[in-house]
Amino acid sequence: MDDTEHAVPVEDGPKRVRAYFGGQLIADTVAPKLVWEDRPYPGYYFPREDVRMELLTPSGRGATSEALGEASCFDVAGGGRVAEAAAWQYPDAPVEGLRRLIRFDWGAMDAWFEEDEEVFVHPRNPYVRVDILASSRHVEVVLGGVTVADSHQPRLLFETGLPTRYYMPQVDLRMDLLLPSDTSTPCPYKGNAKYWSVAAGNEVFEDVVWTYPTPAPESVKIAGLACFLNEKVDLYVDGVLQERPDSPFS
Repeated sequence: MDDTEHAVPVEDGPKRVRAYFGGQLIADTVAPKLVWEDRPYPGYYFPREDVRMELLTPSGRGATSEALGEASCFDVAGGGRVAEAAAWQYPDAPVEGLRRLIRFDWGAMDAWFEEDEEVFVHPRNPYVRVDILASSRHVEVVLGGVTVADSHQPRLLFETGLPTRYYMPQVDLRMDLLLPSDTSTPCPYKGNAKYWSVAAGNEVFEDVVWTYPTPAPESVKIAGLACFLNEKVDLYVDGVLQERPDSPFS
C-alpha cells in the first residue's frame, strides 16, 4: 500500500469493478483505484473514461475533504431516477493521480460488482482476512447470572482487527431464553446477520446474539451457528473469564 504525503493511502485495484443505478451500468473499470479516504475500508475511484459521464450532471453542490480538498459533485441519472450529488471528484487533489477520477456514493447506487459477484455494504478491504476454525475449546456465556450457552464444539472466527468470535450450535444455547429481534446487519464478508435478545436474571439484554442463516460462500462454515457479542456478555473459554474487548461494538 502506498501512503501519500497527505496520509491518504492509494493503490491500484486488481479487480474489475462495476456500479449500476436505475437498471443501467454507470461505471465499469478494470483499473480502479483503492483510496482509503474513509478508513477502515477503501473507496473505489473510477477513471473518467470508464464512467458514463453523459449520465452525470454537475449538481451545484460541493464537499470538502480535509485530505483531498474541495470536491465537485454530480447528480447521477439512470432509469428515470436521479441520485443527487451521488458522485464526486477532487480536481485539485494533492494526489495528482486522483484529480480526474470519479467516486460514487456506495449506498446511492443500486448494485456493485467485483468481477461477476455482487458486493454489499462497502468494498472489501484487501487487507482483511476471515478465518473460521473448528475447535474443541469449552465456551460458556453467562448473562444476568444465568448460563445461556455451554459448548464444546464452537467454531472460532478470526477477522482482522476484530475480537475472536465464538460461534456455537444452537442446541448448545438456552433457546428458551432467546427473544427474536427485528435487527439485521449486513457484512461484506459474512452476509446478513439476524439477531436475538436474551431474557435472563430478570433483565433483557438487547441484540447480543446473532446468526448468519445464509452466509456468504467464504463464510459458510458459520451457517446457522450462534454468536454472542463478547463486548456485552461474560464469556468463559476453558473456564477462564475473558476480558470484554474494546471495539467499535462495545
